This record gives sequence, C-alpha cells and structure tokens, in this order.
Amino acid sequence: MVYSCTRIGLSTFITFAVAGLGSGLTEAVVVNPFEVVKVSLQANRDAFTELENRPVPLQQQPSTFAKARQIIQTHGLGLNGLNKGLPATLGRHGVFNMVYFGFYFNVKNIIPVNKDPTLEFLRKFGIGLVSGTIASIINIPFDVAKSRIQGPQPVPGEIKYRTCFKTMATVYKEEG
Repeated sequence: MVYSCTRIGLSTFITFAVAGLGSGLTEAVVVNPFEVVKVSLQANRDAFTELENRPVPLQQQPSTFAKARQIIQTHGLGLNGLNKGLPATLGRHGVFNMVYFGFYFNVKNIIPVNKDPTLEFLRKFGIGLVSGTIASIINIPFDVAKSRIQGPQPVPGEIKYRTCFKTMATVYKEEG
C-alpha cells in the first residue's frame, strides 16, 4: 500500500496520517453510541445510589440496554439521541489516530532498528509513548467538547454545549 500511494505522489507521512484518520473516523462511528449511553449512566448514577437513613429507597439503575432504549425512545438515533456528540467524537478519534499513526510509523522508519531485543522494544516503546503523548495533547479539545456535549448541561433544561467547535470556543473563552 505504501508503494502504490508513494507512486501516486503521496508522502509516507501523509499516507499513514490519512490511514490513521480513516481508522479513527470508523472507530468513532462505532464507539459513539456506546459513549452516549455510558456518559448518560455515569451522569445519573447518584440518583440511583442507595443512601443510608433514606426514608424512601431509590430505584435500581437501569441496564445499559434499558438506557439505550430510553435514549432512542426519547431522542431517537440522530445527533440529539444515540449519536449525540458524534462530530466531537469523530474529531477526538480521527485526530488522535491521524497524529499517532502519522508520527509513529514515520519516526519508527527514521530511528534505526536495534538487534538487541530489549533495546528494540525500548525503541518502539519510546516512539509509541511520544506518539501517544503528542496525539493526546492535540486531541484534548475534542475530548472536552465530546464530554460537555454528551454529559449533563450546567443548567437543567438549557442546552449550552451543542456543537463541537462552538463548545471548544465557549470552554476556551470561559475557562481558558
């Protein structure tokens, strides 16, 4: 694949970055509905916690499937329902994988392979550590936007965090 992409004029870095972007976008589409259900269950877990000396016992927390069904019945499958925050999740996974794979595979080809298995492991581990760190730092704004959009809003009944880039701008303006 690298040979054919290089043949049509794409550099190796671009090839791996685009492959990483594609894998991240695919991952985001698959993972996002699960994230919506998970965040919703986490946000409401205190409502289902049994407290000592409570006169009326609280109801049991719904299962993952029950919560997913509730979200679909209430808000549907779209960007307000089970796919809430999809653009931010696409950004989070796409950017991370694009930077990680683009950086990792290009730096790995620059630093010479070591015949000592321990040193070779350390070479790959170090490149992976640096790649993952850089990718994580770059994708933090998307992660924050995803969490704000999918999580509970600061004022009940009012939607403050709606879109990915507007959420990033609001958080930057208000919180730095």
